[in-house]
Amino acid sequence: MSVATVSRVWNEAAFVSPETRQRVAAVATRLGYSPHGAARSLITRTTHALGVLLPDLYGEFFSEIIRGIDHTAQAAGYHILVSSSHDSKDEIDAALRSMRGRVDGMIIMSPDLEAQRTLHALQGSFPVVLLNGGAEANAFDSITIENHEGARAMVRHLLARGHKRIAMIGGPQRNYDAAERLRGYRTALMESGIAPDESLVVQGDFSELSGHRAVKPLLALERRPTAIFAANDSMAIGALSALHESGMRVPEDVAVAGFDDIPLARYMNPQLSTVHVDIAKLGERAAALLPSSLLQGARPRQQLQLSTTLVIRSSCGGLVS
Repeated sequence: MSVATVSRVWNEAAFVSPETRQRVAAVATRLGYSPHGAARSLITRTTHALGVLLPDLYGEFFSEIIRGIDHTAQAAGYHILVSSSHDSKDEIDAALRSMRGRVDGMIIMSPDLEAQRTLHALQGSFPVVLLNGGAEANAFDSITIENHEGARAMVRHLLARGHKRIAMIGGPQRNYDAAERLRGYRTALMESGIAPDESLVVQGDFSELSGHRAVKPLLALERRPTAIFAANDSMAIGALSALHESGMRVPEDVAVAGFDDIPLARYMNPQLSTVHVDIAKLGERAAALLPSSLLQGARPRQQLQLSTTLVIRSSCGGLVS
């Protein structure tokens, strides 16, 4: 058969008989043949690949996002190329340069407000979905988490359990998610008539180690907190370990809560109370939104928000007398 006929079969074009399709498929199977992706890309000017740029690839939060993206991308006929930036402007620039021409569009998570400035160059020239962005989110299709309301709801729950001295282990400076969760913490306190005490706020970086380290200055306070709310589950898990090492009982002496509801949270001892985010769904929605942008071309930007819910487990049970 001619090259053109075989090409029409692979591209599912019209004017090819069922018998011809079956014959080409049978020979391709016998030869173990598949089309050359790079060659097809030169002709179609598409790669059928999506770029994914995340601040880090370590930890359950990012693995869940990648799982959601990959599941939806494959169903739509796309592969993914994944890279990390550590929210460094230079590393974001390098990743963008390396992926241009190799992907049809990108899903970018860059919650660092300073690092986001490098994304200006992508406006209007390259399909992008921004995850958990701040000031730049309106310039792109974007999906954010209900950070403020989720944190506010968890602190309100702790207050309802009788806690008045609630500490917070915050996330990195300049980080959009961390800033919104800290704002939700303060909002809940002020709504209850409690002035936020800055001695109860300790800086973390979303890692288990920073959560572990944050406990020592909190326990050294003359008036210790009776509850600790960490801006993510990884820091909450680090805090649980530090409290155990210090001989503190959770939740009897100190209640602990986190944010994200990573899979490990339910298997801690005690099980970790947290603000549930459907992390895989965050990736799924981003992977669904990007191909729609590629197919539809110019259209109004979509700004979506993923809701949160409280998951109350044993780490924050018990009333304070």
